[in-house]
Amino acid sequence: MAQATAEQKQYVAAADAKAFVEAVLVGNGVTPENAAIVARCLVAADLRGVDTHGMNRIPSYMERIRQGVLDGLATPEVTQITPVVSRVDAHNGFGFLAADSGMTAAIEAAKIYGIGMTSVMHSNHFGMSAWIVQKAVDAGMMSLVFTNSSPALPPWGGKSKLIGVSPLACGAPGKDHPFILDMAPSVAARGKIYKAKRRGEKIPLDWALDKDGKPTDDPAAALDGGVMLPMGGPKGSGLAIMMDVFSGVLSGSAFAGHVTGPYDPSKPSDVGHFLVAIKPDLFMSLEDFKERMQYLYDRTVGAEKAAGVDRIYFPGELEQIEQERREKSGIPLVQAEIDALNAEARKVGAKPLVVNGSS
Repeated sequence: MAQATAEQKQYVAAADAKAFVEAVLVGNGVTPENAAIVARCLVAADLRGVDTHGMNRIPSYMERIRQGVLDGLATPEVTQITPVVSRVDAHNGFGFLAADSGMTAAIEAAKIYGIGMTSVMHSNHFGMSAWIVQKAVDAGMMSLVFTNSSPALPPWGGKSKLIGVSPLACGAPGKDHPFILDMAPSVAARGKIYKAKRRGEKIPLDWALDKDGKPTDDPAAALDGGVMLPMGGPKGSGLAIMMDVFSGVLSGSAFAGHVTGPYDPSKPSDVGHFLVAIKPDLFMSLEDFKERMQYLYDRTVGAEKAAGVDRIYFPGELEQIEQERREKSGIPLVQAEIDALNAEARKVGAKPLVVNGSS
């Protein structure tokens, strides 16, 4: 397994990545308009360095379309429940489309009433939560973004999968530095284990247990009958259950271990999401709010550093820096990832991925 870790990286420009993903999606029956939204969200993850939730997800998504458990033709249906509350029925389509429609509805309500909330039902994986938070930030809004997901963690004290590695994300606009927090309640995101397996790499021993309940550094053993570990023990377990309450129970989607994972093509996922947008200038001017956010940023990054620490980063800042880097250098992929993506392109007669060099 170790030799693959040194495999050469090849680079793909963001524009080429988007064009490629759109072509593969359209080749699988997705409308050009919907394909553009999905591609933008996937490549946003790649640019921020969240490779586990980027274009490498395309093979699993396309397999779900081929198996008839994800409806590539579906368009989300938005229903206004109250002036500030919307419901989105994803109709088993892409989670990206449902979340995009849901946050749009929440933002529009917040512009008028100060707050907007959307519950999303019958959805699928929506990738990196940070893109939804960024959508709200771009509209000048604070936000909360919850989703549930397929079983991966045991409840605290248990040993079998029951609750998902369901990310909690939130954000707020700032003067120069927005606040964007996107975190999973596990020690590591499950996508990182899939990425390690795909690249033939080992994982840290504190990420997961194998099927016998023993720590493992083998991603295959972690995924085959094993379980991931919640961060902070009962705290991580509690956060994961909270995601299930607000995303699954409230929306009418699957919950309590019944969400189907994005790599399981046996049946629809039935994921639920919970999205909130909040107008930041409800209690003060927007200028004052942003000044206060800047003060928080300055105090945070200017805090006294622990031994061996060169720099303190604000939540979301590392990803912002990585995005600036990758917008210039391109998105790094290994050959196995390129091959898997090009295999999808060949199935629908799309052009192969354009690679600009290696290192």
